[in-house]
Amino acid sequence: MKVSYSWIKDYLNVKLNATDCAKVLTDTGLEVEGIHEIESIKGGLKGMVVGEVLSCDQHPNADRLKVTKVDVGVETLQIVCGAPNVAKGQKVIVATVGTVLYDAKGEPFKIKKGKIRGELSLGMLCSSDEIGLGGGHDGIMELDVLAENGTPASSYFKLDSDTVFEIGLTPNRSDAMGHIGVALDLRAGLHSIGTEVELQKPSLEKFKINNTNFPIEVEVEDSELCPRYAGLTLSGITVAESPKWLRTRLEAIGLNPVNNIVDITNYVLHETGNPLHAFDTSKIKGNKIKVKTLAKDVKFVTLDEQERKLDSSDLMICNSEEPMCIAGVFGGLESGVTSKTTSVFIESAYFNPVAIRKTAKRHALNTDASFRFERSVNPNTVIWALKRAALLIQEIAGGKVSSALIDIYPKPIAHFKVEFTFDKCNRLIGEVIDKNTIKQILGNLEIDILKESDKGFSLAVPPYRADVTREVDVIEEILRIYGYNTVGMTGRINASLSINPKPDAHKLQERIADLLSSSGFNEAMCNSLTKASYTNGIESLKKEAQISLLNPLSQDLNALRQTLLFGGLESLAYNINRKKADVLLYEFGKTYNKFGEKHHEERHLALWSTGKKQVSNWNSSKDKVDVFYLKGIVEKILKRLGLNDGISLSPIQNDFYAEGLVYKIRKKKVVEIGNVRSSILKPFGIKQDVYYADLSWEAILELLKDQKITYKEVSKYPEVKRDLALLLDNEVLFSELEAISLRTDKNILKKVSLFDVYQGAKLPEGKKSYALSFLFSDEEKTLTDKVVDKAILKIFKSLEHQLKVELRDGEL
Repeated sequence: MKVSYSWIKDYLNVKLNATDCAKVLTDTGLEVEGIHEIESIKGGLKGMVVGEVLSCDQHPNADRLKVTKVDVGVETLQIVCGAPNVAKGQKVIVATVGTVLYDAKGEPFKIKKGKIRGELSLGMLCSSDEIGLGGGHDGIMELDVLAENGTPASSYFKLDSDTVFEIGLTPNRSDAMGHIGVALDLRAGLHSIGTEVELQKPSLEKFKINNTNFPIEVEVEDSELCPRYAGLTLSGITVAESPKWLRTRLEAIGLNPVNNIVDITNYVLHETGNPLHAFDTSKIKGNKIKVKTLAKDVKFVTLDEQERKLDSSDLMICNSEEPMCIAGVFGGLESGVTSKTTSVFIESAYFNPVAIRKTAKRHALNTDASFRFERSVNPNTVIWALKRAALLIQEIAGGKVSSALIDIYPKPIAHFKVEFTFDKCNRLIGEVIDKNTIKQILGNLEIDILKESDKGFSLAVPPYRADVTREVDVIEEILRIYGYNTVGMTGRINASLSINPKPDAHKLQERIADLLSSSGFNEAMCNSLTKASYTNGIESLKKEAQISLLNPLSQDLNALRQTLLFGGLESLAYNINRKKADVLLYEFGKTYNKFGEKHHEERHLALWSTGKKQVSNWNSSKDKVDVFYLKGIVEKILKRLGLNDGISLSPIQNDFYAEGLVYKIRKKKVVEIGNVRSSILKPFGIKQDVYYADLSWEAILELLKDQKITYKEVSKYPEVKRDLALLLDNEVLFSELEAISLRTDKNILKKVSLFDVYQGAKLPEGKKSYALSFLFSDEEKTLTDKVVDKAILKIFKSLEHQLKVELRDGEL
């Protein structure tokens, strides 16, 4: 947003230079992203002053040159001049050494100290054309003899110049969408650094209703969509070009002047933040305005000559027969002010921000008015802005107020009530702020103190500060104005110790991120907003649990994600479409669901793998990733976290995975892993296999809370390994074999691993072969073959009994 510094100074008697002012604004939270100098003449006549020609002598070496002595106030300069009209006693414009002038093409040239035909010259006497004022190049410009020597040329010519701040306005700061709002923040910031200035708003004392000869009847059909509507009529006006001061103000902030009436409404909008609209009263059929919605698909032509189809939820400003304006967004082609207009109805209103945003988005219209209405304007300055515009119109375009001031406001919007305590303020800020300082800050921000006690205040926050509704919001406002850099560092660190400290989620996340990065994965940071239609047809993601946005920026970002899967698939598709088909990604993020009336957030770690395991080179494998590759990564994560004991696996087949597994630890579901169904990949245009793992970070943190770390000496006795080749049903899982084996022998069996799988024609139908390795160890003694043989036989008998397994070859 562009803000004129000279405009700000209409309300505040500020002595700071523009750079210092920008720093104060930035410190208060209105970040100044750029400072631009606006000049009516390029260069702003910098370095040029009024001078008096004290002497004018013939150049000794040139017939057409003169050597002059010129008093420029602080010194007398010798300047060689070739102008035919230069003479003693003249007041002239002098460009001193170092001044930059611009030619007709805008190219710069610098005045330098030098010799002309042997005579020293310390500047240049300028013609009006040379300084950018036009009027010819034949001779130097002669000034009024009363002009004071040394006066800057910009002051002598009363040159229009300004400094414009480019402010990065955040969406919550609707209070700063006008120059008065910015001035209010600047005043508060200046007070906090000890500079006392008062805000002086333009006076409305001269406003009066001259007659009621041109009444306009107003009817608001839906006060929810239009909580406040005000207006009045001015007659006898003359539509013409705006005066220079008004055009200059608007041009400085990037607006193109149109005519005096339109320019005044734009001026007041950028002054107060309240949009206005001017209707030609001769086009208000029936002398009646209706604020209402129309039927779906009604056609309406806007000021840009585009025909638009209205939605039944679009709020319209209509006359007795037809629509004239899309409320709060854009005017109609047939209702605007023209050079023939002699009477106008000025509208000032407060429209429902949600409704305006939806309408503006639907019609792809982003106007100065919609920008403000959709962020919520100040409903309490609706009348002030209306009266201000009426006075400016009378001053600039003539005319009289010719109707009663209409103000339809059936349900006044109340102030937000907030209870504020000094204790919480001091605790959150980390510093005790004086009570009087807090009161001054609140007063400067127009936050009223309703009740005061030793513990704090009862506050009333104006309704236009929709971002300040809680005690912490008020504390943030106090800190913002008090100054983040003002809060000092204490010499003591306060900390609380817990007997059972919670696992540090951030450190754990960093640890696992390092592990994944070292395993070839890249971190993804996907948007928490997603396309609601991604979940269509996926029964495991309940539609009623989906949280949809009331005012989505885009239909592609209209809901909060219920799973991390889709964001990663978008990233995979983006890479695959750019010939990067081998991708390994991970993301730490939150999912969002609604269960009944409660909203639920849950942290997850997601992994995606597709393509080859490694980048192809002469000594690397060209194998593609599969579910077992991703399973290995998951188990590496669990082992790194110390959660690799007591894992149970079970198959899963749902609308996400064609085939998959669920990991449970202590009966708590921790991981889902599998290959993503092609029906889910299809909307993303992905034709290759994708494997996905979803780790519940919340479940992991819960398990780590109860985790007990034990330390024991590494056994000094040798380990013994035995292998078995087993024939078993296709449905049997390795996790079942492992669990039964470990339950059967809890003393010396330490580990069971699967090192070979075979399925083929040599086996009976419905059967497969697993080769298992059993690792035995005893911390107390060396194991004998007899002990191990007995243990392996017992394990096999348990497997045989419970899972009907057979030995593939030989005997035990």
